[in-house]
Amino acid sequence: MEYWDLTDEKRRPLGITHPRGRQYPMPEGTFHTVVMVLTVDADGHLLITRRSPNKGMYPGCWETTGGSGIAGEDSLTSARRELREETGLEASPEEMVLLGTVREPSAFMDIYLYRFPGRGENADVVLQDGETDAFRWITFRTFDTILQRGLIPPPVAMRYGAVRRKLVRLIGKQFWRTDEALPDDLSACPARNPGVKA
Repeated sequence: MEYWDLTDEKRRPLGITHPRGRQYPMPEGTFHTVVMVLTVDADGHLLITRRSPNKGMYPGCWETTGGSGIAGEDSLTSARRELREETGLEASPEEMVLLGTVREPSAFMDIYLYRFPGRGENADVVLQDGETDAFRWITFRTFDTILQRGLIPPPVAMRYGAVRRKLVRLIGKQFWRTDEALPDDLSACPARNPGVKA
């Protein structure tokens, strides 16, 4: 079983851990760390992965890399681990840029940018069994399109929206102008569960 380190509302460590999972309600007024990684290649394409059909929340939906930090990790370590576990990509600490933090009802969500040093088509992406079952490198214009159509889980959409402006400044607004035909397998999110955290 994995455990979370808990903090208070000002993100001060409480020195206690809590079992991971919705079946274990967190103590009131406590928070844990969640991370999201936006992986962008040299052509300005965003890496998205498809959630396994066996996932309890948003099965079969496309998303960006992310997950909960576990006890003993700092936020950056959690982000690099999630990236490695879900995509097989290894990022050094220096390659990760913190875009921002969103305080959610029971978590602090740290959102990172990872600039993959090459073209996505040449990346050795390795999916995590039971977590992800497909991946794509898409333009940001396509990502915005499927997001606006409600095809991205709402928590992912909200977190992306919180840092989109900074992301545009960092990597260049030209990458939001490139258009592409919407791939057939991005045209549906088979099971959306509103109000449930991804």
